[in-house]
Amino acid sequence: MRRLNRKKTLNLMKELDAFPKVPESYVETSASGGTVSLIAFTTIAFLTIMEFMVYRDTWMKYEYEVDKDFTSKLRINIDITVAMRCQYVGADVLDLAETMVASADGLIYEPVPFELTPQQKELQRMLQLIQSRLQEEHSLQDVIFKSAFKSASTALPPREDNSLQSPDACRIHGHLYVNKVAGNFHITVGKAIPHPRGHAHLAALVSHESYNFSHRIDHLSFGELIPGIINPLDGTEKIASDHNQMFQYFITVVPTKLHTYKISAETHQFSVTERERVINHAAGSHGVSGIFMKYDISSLMVTVTEEHMPFWQFLVRLCGIIGGIFSTTGILHGFGRFVAEIIFCRFRLGSYRSTSGPLPDGHTSNHLPLITDNNTH
Repeated sequence: MRRLNRKKTLNLMKELDAFPKVPESYVETSASGGTVSLIAFTTIAFLTIMEFMVYRDTWMKYEYEVDKDFTSKLRINIDITVAMRCQYVGADVLDLAETMVASADGLIYEPVPFELTPQQKELQRMLQLIQSRLQEEHSLQDVIFKSAFKSASTALPPREDNSLQSPDACRIHGHLYVNKVAGNFHITVGKAIPHPRGHAHLAALVSHESYNFSHRIDHLSFGELIPGIINPLDGTEKIASDHNQMFQYFITVVPTKLHTYKISAETHQFSVTERERVINHAAGSHGVSGIFMKYDISSLMVTVTEEHMPFWQFLVRLCGIIGGIFSTTGILHGFGRFVAEIIFCRFRLGSYRSTSGPLPDGHTSNHLPLITDNNTH
């Protein structure tokens, strides 16, 4: 009984076979079929390798939503070198939500030479080159997001000791926390002094001839500090053409949540528009000499997530490649043989007609020559 059930099961499975086998005696091989098969296998191998490379790669997905967090503080990371002595300049933030100047106690004033060392110049040139490429190819930002990790750093390398070069500039670096509203971070002449009715700098004792707001922005970012991320103003260098000159940067800050396979952080992206002009009250150009960074917070928040192709999708695409190439090459090979048979058939028919000759009475003989035996008379 068990054997009968097994036979019935095997017979049923044979009837359900969707891939019937053809005996080898009925299979005909040809040189053209072998050539097409070789081309098909080569194409399948090439496309499989390319598909595997796509499977290994990742891409960034951008999602937008309204930023509902207005109570937390915004961190500003600053590293700016101004070509003036530290006792002549002061940096602070004027918060538009308050009439008082926000505290800038987290900033450090360090006397340094304005001229960079050869190693530092090389890094600055690299940052400027990356910035120019980012302005042309925005997709490079995805590469920066994916390659960023906490051990990398875009800061300038430490300066070599050079006792012959005296410090003629002031490096202002550190971080400070402000409210998540529009504000104005600025560096101008004189130290900031608290004033209940407004905002003032003690600049009366500084000579106009010593004004020089040539500056270099080594780093400026908002939110959590993520080494490896290159911001729009990193590596910027401006040389003042006049003592009384104003440099303005209009910044739009976008809260960003970054989730990659290497890091997960809450940071901020920003775009910037630059403007500079010489202060000349006689010519109608009013203002205060200095460096002004006016920032505004966007109401939208961007979530950037690194995604990867699922394995099942890779298998489906791979099966589609293999099956599609086999079907396509089979159809093309069959069509090619059909066309070749038609052409050769016409060629043979033309050669057959050319062998027929005219008879004496003007008729044409379309018969093949009669083959006779030598013993037949």
